[in-house]
This record gives sequence, C-alpha cells and structure tokens, in this order.
Amino acid sequence: GGTQMPDMVRRYSNKGVFTVYNIFLSVLLLLVGAVFIYTPGDIAATQVFGFSGAVNDPTTWIIYGVIFVYYLIATVFPIDAIIGRIYPIFGAILLFSAVGVFIGLFVKGYPLLNLWDDWHGIAFDAWAVDAATGEQAAFSYGQYFDANHFIPIFFITVACGILSGFHSTQTAIISRTMKSERQGRMTFYNMMVLEGFIAMIWAAAAMGVYNLGLQEVNASLATGTIGVICKDILGPVGGIIALLGVIVLPITSGDTALRSLRLSVSESLHIDQSSKAKRLGLSAIIFALVAVILVFAKSSPSGFNTLWRYFAWSNQTLSLFAFL
Repeated sequence: GGTQMPDMVRRYSNKGVFTVYNIFLSVLLLLVGAVFIYTPGDIAATQVFGFSGAVNDPTTWIIYGVIFVYYLIATVFPIDAIIGRIYPIFGAILLFSAVGVFIGLFVKGYPLLNLWDDWHGIAFDAWAVDAATGEQAAFSYGQYFDANHFIPIFFITVACGILSGFHSTQTAIISRTMKSERQGRMTFYNMMVLEGFIAMIWAAAAMGVYNLGLQEVNASLATGTIGVICKDILGPVGGIIALLGVIVLPITSGDTALRSLRLSVSESLHIDQSSKAKRLGLSAIIFALVAVILVFAKSSPSGFNTLWRYFAWSNQTLSLFAFL
C-alpha cells in the first residue's frame, strides 16, 4: 500500500495541474539532493575535519563523493535495509542537540531582542560589511526590512521546518513502513509539529549568534553559524555530537528525496524498476543532474544562495498541492 503523491494528484485533479505538479516535484527533489550534499559536506569538512571547504580543496569533493556513493546505495536499495536500524540513534542526537540549544539560550543569556524589541532599534556592527566601501558597518534589522519584504523572507527561512512540500512527497513511502493506520498521527502530524519546534530553536540560536557578533566575518551562513552555535552552547564534546546529528540527518533527507524522485519518475513514465540494473540506470541520470547543480552551487560565489532560494521557493510551492 501507499501510492506516490503524483498518482494522488493525478487522481484528484486535472491533467494540467498534474503536469505542473510533476515539474515542481522533479525540480524540488533534485534541489533537495543537491542542498543536502552541499550543507552536510561543508559542515563535515570545515567543522569536524578542519578543512577549508573551498571549491579548489580536493577534500571538499572527496567528502561530496562519499555522500554521493551513499546516496546511490540508498536510492537503489530498500529504505529499511539502509537507515531503518540507525535512524533512531541520530534522531535521538537531533533531540539532544535541540534540547541542549534550547536550554543554552537561557543559560548563556543569548540576546533575542528580535522577538520583543523594536526592529528599528536593533543594530550591531560585529560582522556587517558595507557592500559599497568594503568597510565594516553597523547592520540594522529595521533598515533591512524597510528595503526588503519580511513575509516572503520569513517563509523562505522556515521552509522544511514548519511548512514543507518535500515532506508531502514522503508520506506514501513512509506509510509503507507503518504497521497500523493509528500510527499516522504520531508519524506525520506530531512529528511535523516537533520539527517546527526544533526549527524555531535553531532560528532563535542563530539570531543570538548574530546579535552577539559571534559569527566570523564573511563566514558561510550554511555551515559556520551551525558550528558556532553547537560549540558555544554545548561545548567541545556536545558540539561535536550535535554536529554529527546535523550532518547525518540532512543526508538521510537527501537520500530519501532522490529515492522518491526515482520512484515518482518511474511511476509517472511507467519505467520498469524490477531489477537493480534498471534502478541504477535511472538513478545515474538523476545523479548526473544533481552533480551539475552541485558544481554550479559550489563554483559560483552566489551559487548556494541561489540554490537555497530556489529550493525553498519550490518547497513552499509544492506544499500547495498537498493542501488541495
């Protein structure tokens, strides 16, 4: 049991809606795969192993390659044979780090003025750099949101944490692992509420890091901030444990996305996937596309910023089809 989302959309909508859905689904799952190679790979390289994480550093691509190999194995073989036994361990690490960060926010007194103060009164100059002059300059949240739109930026920020189209694509494949329909509320609804809570904890910690000026100048937002939060709040040992959870869990999301893309494409186009060779053939095409996206994101100065924006936008857009 457990049909894929494309079949459900095709059953309950018209051909035009189904075509648009398939396009957004394919784009999103490709971007998820690329994002969840880039971020855990960079975190592992810079925060765990102490490498530069630069595009011209061979260790960066070696780490990416290791993740690629795992994704290929997980995309071809059954889900429970790969992560079923170890996933609860890393889930526990995720909860440990989230609870630790939540408590640490209050113990260390992180200034979360964004939550209760006037946005126009909050400014800091620890890391902001004037784009025109290249000199360090004060940053004001109020001035930033006067020039930009808060609501779309907010929803792009919380993509996957509170409202996620990607999660809707996983309901069918996860339902196949459930023994009873009664497990659905805990598996889907309650876990999404919990993930929203975890997302808000990390968002609050990030605000505290920037308000204190703990982030390094021009540090990569995708990796540097996470390391600062983990090590400053949880200490050296707890920080490394939390980082392992932050590395492994995105990887498990990435392999799930690529597996779901393979299954969805095969069902939509009626491609036989009965043998491992046929699964490998379709997976090779998908992985080639992911590799192209990853190389662009890593090579271009604004590559990851562009990748993340399109990922978050397509993620939010895809959620509309689940609401239908």
